[in-house]
Amino acid sequence: MRVVAVDGPSGSGKTTFAADLVARLRAGGAEVALVPTDDFATWDDPVAWWPRLVDGVLRPLAAGRPGRYQRTQWRGGEPVPGAWVRVPVPDLLVVEGVSAGRRSIAPVLGHLFWCEVADPAERLARAVARDGGESDAALRRWQAFEIGWFAVDGTRDRASTTVRPGGAR
Repeated sequence: MRVVAVDGPSGSGKTTFAADLVARLRAGGAEVALVPTDDFATWDDPVAWWPRLVDGVLRPLAAGRPGRYQRTQWRGGEPVPGAWVRVPVPDLLVVEGVSAGRRSIAPVLGHLFWCEVADPAERLARAVARDGGESDAALRRWQAFEIGWFAVDGTRDRASTTVRPGGAR
C-alpha cells in the first residue's frame, strides 16, 4: 500500500484537490481510500489526535488488515463522537487535511501535495464561505495555530508538489 498526503493551510483547496485526485485514480482502476483529517480534528485539538489515525488506520493497513476510526461529528458547533468508519485495504491511501503530511509520516509517504493560497485573508474568506460565518473566530484562531504548526513541522519544504487553486502547480 502506498500513502499520499494532501496538506496545507485551511481554505487552500485541499479537500477539492484530494477529491479530484481520488476520482482520477479510481477512474484509472486504482483502489483508493480517502481519510480526511477533518474526521479527527477539532478546534481544541487540531493535531494531537494523530495516534488515533496511526492506531486505527495506518498500522492495520500496513499489516494488510482493514482499519477503522470513529469520526468526529459536529452538533450545534460542538464535536461529539460520530459513526465508525471502516477503511478497506487499498492500493493507495490518501490522507487529506491540515497536518496530513506531518514529519512523523514522512518515512511512509509516497508523495506529499502542498495546497496553498498565498493570501491569508483570501484563505480565511474561503474557509468562512465553506464553514459559515459563525466559524469566523474559530477559523482565525485555527489559522494562527497553523502558522506555528507548519513553521515547526516544515511541511511545505518537504512537499513533492505545490498545488494552487485554479490549476497552478
